[in-house]
Amino acid sequence: MNSLSIFLYLTFFIAVASATFAFMWQSTYQLYKELNKPVKKYKVPAPHPEMEGVKYGEELLVFKAKEEDNIE
Repeated sequence: MNSLSIFLYLTFFIAVASATFAFMWQSTYQLYKELNKPVKKYKVPAPHPEMEGVKYGEELLVFKAKEEDNIE
């Protein structure tokens, strides 16, 4: 290896390492910036379309199937 190839290798290695560090730094900065924003309140939709209009605590029809042990 001549000194030119070593110089190019180190130059590109330092460039990639610097870009990686800058990317991590910017990602961390953006994360902290997002965490400091106030939380928006929004209406949570019903878990299922048929649950629209059902109030909390309202009694619903429940079906529980019992498993039978069929030993033959």
